[in-house]
Amino acid sequence: MTVKIPCNTHELKILPKWFEDVQANKKNFEIRKNDRNFEVGDYLILKEWYRGKFTDRYVIRRIEYIYKGDGTYGLSEDYCVLGLKVPQVVIVGRK
Repeated sequence: MTVKIPCNTHELKILPKWFEDVQANKKNFEIRKNDRNFEVGDYLILKEWYRGKFTDRYVIRRIEYIYKGDGTYGLSEDYCVLGLKVPQVVIVGRK
């Protein structure tokens, strides 16, 4: 069985206090430095980062919207807000 992710995938650290809210679908956005060429349709693998190392927990989210900072509304030009959604999983396999 092969899992096919059609767009770019970005692995990012996330602190436990934010991880819990993303996992529970209470937080559906990320504010990030815009240094990875994020695009709508890309996937984030948000890996919990605790006390200087990764735990075994992660969540996968799909980028649905991007607000690129332009200096207004308190968001500088090198940051962005990523609107996230739980992805629909498509498993591609052989019979």
